[in-house]
Amino acid sequence: MDSLSLLMQGFATALTWNNLIFCLIGVGVGMFIGVLPGLGPVAGTAILIPLTFGLEPTPAIIMLAGIFYAAMYGGTITSVLINTPGESASVITCIDGYQMARQGRAGAALGVAAIGSFIGGIVAILSLTFIGPTLARFAIKFGPPEFLSVMMFGLLLIVGLMGKSIVKGLIAVVLGLLLAMIGQDPGSGASRFIFGQIMLLDGIDFVVLAMGLFGVSEILLNAEKNMETETPPKVKGLIPPREEWAPAAKAIGRGTALGMLLGLIPGASASIASLLSYSFEKRVAKDPSRFGKGAIEGVAGPETANNAYAGAALIPLFTLGIPSSPTVAILLGAFTMHGLIPGPLLYERNPDFLWAVIASMFIGNVMLLIMNLPLANLWAKVARIPYKLLAPLILLICMLGVFSVNRSVWDVGLLVFFGIVGYFLKKLEIPAAALLLSFVLGNNIEFTMIQTLSLSASGLLYLFQRPISGVLMTLCILILALSIYSSIKKKRGQLADDAEV
Repeated sequence: MDSLSLLMQGFATALTWNNLIFCLIGVGVGMFIGVLPGLGPVAGTAILIPLTFGLEPTPAIIMLAGIFYAAMYGGTITSVLINTPGESASVITCIDGYQMARQGRAGAALGVAAIGSFIGGIVAILSLTFIGPTLARFAIKFGPPEFLSVMMFGLLLIVGLMGKSIVKGLIAVVLGLLLAMIGQDPGSGASRFIFGQIMLLDGIDFVVLAMGLFGVSEILLNAEKNMETETPPKVKGLIPPREEWAPAAKAIGRGTALGMLLGLIPGASASIASLLSYSFEKRVAKDPSRFGKGAIEGVAGPETANNAYAGAALIPLFTLGIPSSPTVAILLGAFTMHGLIPGPLLYERNPDFLWAVIASMFIGNVMLLIMNLPLANLWAKVARIPYKLLAPLILLICMLGVFSVNRSVWDVGLLVFFGIVGYFLKKLEIPAAALLLSFVLGNNIEFTMIQTLSLSASGLLYLFQRPISGVLMTLCILILALSIYSSIKKKRGQLADDAEV
């Protein structure tokens, strides 16, 4: 059966009242999280995972996926109206979006951002619909060596793309892998790193780690800041003037292509997609001096790119079972908790669930377009809620959510511990996202490594004896060498500049 007929069946499931309500809840909460400065999709999705425990897998994942891509929409509104990004991917939108608002063109900025986000999101979901099954059929032929090399490739990209320093990226990845080793050895069943604590025999709970690193730590960081915001201007005229349609359309097209490409790369992020899109738009512009002064391409391109990235980032998850970003890693954890195993067999074993989730993303993007344009003034007022009122509420939700997982006070203690750890990681500029991703991949890496070693007497050299894994491992070595070289060169340049001063 082809993808189109399967998608139609998915719409039949997604359009039931139960799933529609949870889709609406997901995109509504995602917009709310995106609008609020200091949260973002990673923390928001992590905090709300416990709410899905009593749900069936289909509405649970529909709601969590809605939070993921809707947060990208929400962050735009405060970036444009009050120069305060709701989440990191919208930081770049402040540059030209806020200038447009100051010129009385806030409506045009929000309008083109919403339209671009819708187009980027829909095209990315179409690629998931038609490319995903083909990639899944190809991935079924993968054995343990191929999956191990793919995950190693993803880890090295995480090291290279997350954080300002390769050393700090490696520290984060090693910490994540060490945390993943706590519990029982998958080969022998022996306990390790539990320090006499029976509660650690099953390892660190993913929800506890994610909510601590991104929920509690964000509360601690934001408590240091002055989160007061200015009064947002009124939004009028949501359609840009005719002379801006052509440059905006071209920027939307380029942003869609760039966002989709980066969504396929493990370790990339929506922030990288929006930043690269802005840089590219400025480079191809006939008059680059317009950027920073209210250029509509500076809003259209980045906003399209980060939403195209959000849809495309689900392709590696659905087809290979590999998360390409921190939020997708949290979705992977949600899949596991609901008894689902993302990867190539998901298309064969759980087609009803899979296609319902994909169909819901089309529906969710339509909902967001409707919610974004007429209700922009309302969402801007949400950002005015004092953070001193929100912080205790978010912390309470985190603690109640973690306690509800296993009804364990031990987990609440771990939540606070990892919140403090996450706070210091961010202070030291060690990427917590890289730690979380390596933690998620850690168990799979260890298990596939054991399987690979059992297949051949040549040890890990066996990876280089198979075509696909050999190519990927060679790329891993090249990426690591180039990252080290680039880091050394950058350090030498800084030392030279300091010497001249």
